[in-house]
Amino acid sequence: MGFFERYLTVWVGLCIVVGIALGKFAPEVAQSLDAMAISVNGAPVVSVPIAICLFFMMYPIMVKIDFGEVVKAGRAVKPVGLTLFINWAVKPFTMYAIASFFLGSLFLGFIGPEATDLVKMPLGKDMVVGDVYGSGTVVLVEGVKMLEVPLWRSYLAGCILLGIAPCTAMVLVWGYLSKGNDSHTLVMVAINSLTMLLLFGFLGSFLLGVGKLPVPWQALLLSIGVYVALPLVAGYLSRKWIIAAKGEAWFKEKFLHFLTPVTITALLVTLVLLFSFKGDTIVQNPLTILWIAIPLFVQTVAIFALGYTLAKFLGLSYENAAPTAMIGASNHFEVAIATSAMLYGLSSGAALATVVGVLIEVPLMLMLVRFCLGTQSWFHAPEA
Repeated sequence: MGFFERYLTVWVGLCIVVGIALGKFAPEVAQSLDAMAISVNGAPVVSVPIAICLFFMMYPIMVKIDFGEVVKAGRAVKPVGLTLFINWAVKPFTMYAIASFFLGSLFLGFIGPEATDLVKMPLGKDMVVGDVYGSGTVVLVEGVKMLEVPLWRSYLAGCILLGIAPCTAMVLVWGYLSKGNDSHTLVMVAINSLTMLLLFGFLGSFLLGVGKLPVPWQALLLSIGVYVALPLVAGYLSRKWIIAAKGEAWFKEKFLHFLTPVTITALLVTLVLLFSFKGDTIVQNPLTILWIAIPLFVQTVAIFALGYTLAKFLGLSYENAAPTAMIGASNHFEVAIATSAMLYGLSSGAALATVVGVLIEVPLMLMLVRFCLGTQSWFHAPEA
């Protein structure tokens, strides 16, 4: 693990401080950046700064993937099938259930039953002030139509977006540290990236609708197109061109090494923007992050335990079991952050919830790595 990845939680903490300070002393900076957006029918749809930041977050991830390895996945049907089952048939729904229980019931008194959040109007919806949409009401704020929703439901929306975005970046690190099968991890990164193109919009639209903070499915498709498909295609094409021109050794030893800090830097810039809007909320209620972090922690541990247990039950080797459980437990927070900002706005509680996912990711996953290393004897020898 490189210097940036090892201390990611520290950098996120610094971004909280810098973002809050920016929002306090120069709020017009973040507001001006958020206003730079591609609009459809007069409504801001894609934040240009966020889109640029996410491209530089995602491209280094996508360019690492050798999609030629995907065709070999059939040789490991059980681990691949288990990973897909956990990521797409289980994880989105357990995230919704766990986050709803904690945020909508157990912690509702702390969050505030009457507390509200202002989020962007749904893409393509033409409503007037006073109209009701899901659990929200259309209001006019400084001449701009916004949707006023219960704050806890905004946090829930962010958790849902984390739940439908399986990790395709840091999981490569977690698999390596746990001494897992790197080839299996890479194959699953590729398969999950492709599967997200198909299922992210469908599951997101369904679960956000159930959570009474619905968004049009077209908006989610647009999000996954801008934030996943574009860097995916760019990574695939540039990988082929660079290897053909410079060779695979130069690509791996020079080019990828250069890209690593680019990813983290783009992520940190995005986080500063997010916290510049949410600084007042955090200062007024410093336990806000804790209320969001607890259900995310429970969800991560539960999904890891399920994946690890089923891997044992199916007779997988440790080398395949560890990354299979890790992939299910970790989240693709880059896509979740960008999507929440596009759908609900940088200042939304949904965006804040996705950032909390970043905050707890490194220490929690390192804890699970240590658990894996301590339980290697539970599994059979590597499969032939």
